[in-house]
Amino acid sequence: MGSTAHHRAEGVGRRDLIKRSAALGLVATPGMGLLSACASSGGDGQEKAEQGKKTAKNPLGVNDTAGLEFVLFDGGFGKEYAEDAVKIYEHDFPKAKVKFAATQKIQSTLQPRFNQGTPPDLIDNSGAEQMDMGVLVGKNQLTDLTALLDAPSYDDPRKKVRDTLRPGIVEMGQFDGDPVWILYYAYTVYGVWYSQKALDSLDAAYPETWDDMLALCAKAKKKGIAGWTYAGKYPYYIPFSLYPMIGKVGGREVLDAIDNLEPNAWKHPAVKACFEAYYELYKKGYILQGTPGLDHIQSQTAWAKGKALFLPNGSWVENESANVIPSDFGLAVSAPSGLDSSDKLPFGTIWASGGEPFIVPAKAKNAEGGMEQLRIMLSEAPSKNFTAKVKSLTAFNGGTSGITLTPGLKSGVAALEKAGSNVVNPRLQDWYVQLQKEKIGVSGLGEMMAGRLTPAEAIKKIQAFADEAAKDSSIKHYKHQ
Repeated sequence: MGSTAHHRAEGVGRRDLIKRSAALGLVATPGMGLLSACASSGGDGQEKAEQGKKTAKNPLGVNDTAGLEFVLFDGGFGKEYAEDAVKIYEHDFPKAKVKFAATQKIQSTLQPRFNQGTPPDLIDNSGAEQMDMGVLVGKNQLTDLTALLDAPSYDDPRKKVRDTLRPGIVEMGQFDGDPVWILYYAYTVYGVWYSQKALDSLDAAYPETWDDMLALCAKAKKKGIAGWTYAGKYPYYIPFSLYPMIGKVGGREVLDAIDNLEPNAWKHPAVKACFEAYYELYKKGYILQGTPGLDHIQSQTAWAKGKALFLPNGSWVENESANVIPSDFGLAVSAPSGLDSSDKLPFGTIWASGGEPFIVPAKAKNAEGGMEQLRIMLSEAPSKNFTAKVKSLTAFNGGTSGITLTPGLKSGVAALEKAGSNVVNPRLQDWYVQLQKEKIGVSGLGEMMAGRLTPAEAIKKIQAFADEAAKDSSIKHYKHQ
């Protein structure tokens, strides 16, 4: 998601800065009703496929003649990995007709079908038009995937699917209690992406404190290189580095309070300090000129061409920008810089979690088939195929043996090792998609990083939006357990 900065008078210490008061503002954006509408109960739905016989090879009881419809988000990971997994399904169920489609317009394409009660059987609900997961769960529009998780794994019937997954994947799919509504397929490392070659040319190491970050940006500026760029048109990329920085400075409980929509959570001193830190990048001219007008591809391309040092992003960036990243780029990712040594958590604190949320609609015609396709994808061969082709880990806890890791993937694995237990996982983007993307992201952080809001104004407005969401009885609310 992007960046924010830190503004202080000369001689004012970082801790003094943390003690300042602040308030932050957002401007509402049009179209806010779209996502909440996507999960209305709608029509009576479609006739369910008759369940097949459960066997050792078909533990979910898939009807081997029922069709399967699979809609994938066509984004940074492409669609080839999913097409390959579909071929396995077709091999296992040769009488079944599979309809596969990929689109970037998930919400506008599928909202009418949810309303009509005729959704596909499996959906990769991702991208800028992601349907609001909290709304879908709250409106009982999704199938509980517990049956999939408790089924024998595709590779080893002695292991349940849930026992083959990376830590945190099952919990991420839960909202309230035990049911699991979402299966996050990719395992994403979020952070600050950079070129090791570029840092070497500046005789610099990745900065661990904000003073060092500003010093490096000043050094780069003298060479005609911007310190940062980000997806200005989609500024909800900014939290990919900002949120773990807030967690590092103030502790993970600050992020939990924000997720829980607690009163004044955004007014915590750690939030104020980190917003002011990022705002300082703008104030000092360390943001690539024109960044607020760039989309994710344009900002990534500018960064890959050496116009900026740092880019907040997720590990899909290596595949999404493969055609513009030079072979000698030295792609690497780091946990965000902190403020100073008195931060609550050590340097290396990073955001890593499941990505690419797959869902099986409650009114799917062939829900068993949708879950079976996921069971196939969560096996070793498709997982290795995904990692080899798109340079990202999967939810399957393995799948890297025998694969030569690409620079970004290797760096991501190293970042996870360095983080150890200091991995944070903010849930706003899962629980409250509209709030996170359109309000906090576009109307808050985007406006602040473009210089149209001060950190104080941004905090005030973001808190107001969070309070509004907390009081909105039409949406289901979630809390860390």
